Amino acid sequence: MFRNQYDTDVTTWSPAGRLFQVEYAMEAVKQGSAAIGLRSKTHVVLACVNKANSELSSHQKKIFKVDDHIGVAIAGLTADGRVLSRYMRSECINYGYTYESPLPVGRLVVQLADKAQVCTQRSWKRPYGVGLLVAGLDESGAHLYYNCPSGNYFEYQAFAIGSRSQAAKTYLERKFEKFTGSTRDDLIKDALFAIRETLQGEKLTSSVCTVAVVGVGEAFSILDQATVQGLINEFEISGEEAGGAAAEEAGGAAADQGGAAVEQEAAPMDI
Repeated sequence: MFRNQYDTDVTTWSPAGRLFQVEYAMEAVKQGSAAIGLRSKTHVVLACVNKANSELSSHQKKIFKVDDHIGVAIAGLTADGRVLSRYMRSECINYGYTYESPLPVGRLVVQLADKAQVCTQRSWKRPYGVGLLVAGLDESGAHLYYNCPSGNYFEYQAFAIGSRSQAAKTYLERKFEKFTGSTRDDLIKDALFAIRETLQGEKLTSSVCTVAVVGVGEAFSILDQATVQGLINEFEISGEEAGGAAAEEAGGAAADQGGAAVEQEAAPMDI
């Protein structure tokens, strides 16, 4: 993307009907480290890649607990993600205090989308530069939503956002039909397979990924490193599947890479 005369203000339309600052915010999501979500009838799993600024620093937290039945994974500007997760936490507390019941996941997602949309229609604000995968469980079942900086939201069976997420999407598209009937452990294994696809040859260990689960009879929780490493060791035994998925992704993403060369530019700040 290049600077032009229609991107100085978030409320300025281009002749083609585009809001460039909103598109730039969506670009920030693509530059962030990868985050993945997938759900079955009873569980939702979130996973993300931990990316540190340097070997001397720790990674930034990318998965946040909102309530016992809701959690989020983010890609993009981590600071914006923290602010929005705090807002979601407040909404859950207020709803629980007023109605003495958990906040439905769909209602929270709509409120979050409305908050993001306001920032696309005020000249003194900027869009949030973060995408959120919202995982939750309520009376209607397990849910996985994606909230976009534009104010749009979508419900998915499985989805991936962030840098190199196309490889993970290709894997999820091949497998998603079986997710509905998957067990908790099967979902976690598929999430780890998808995360591995985004690493492009880098070894998958518990130090480079975070996994969280919410489901029937299980409050939202982030798995500890020892548990994740144990699952990764089991996962690496069947490494042929990951190799096949990588080969298919290479063909499927060729056109995507050709049209997205500008995405290779370094982001103005580490996200």
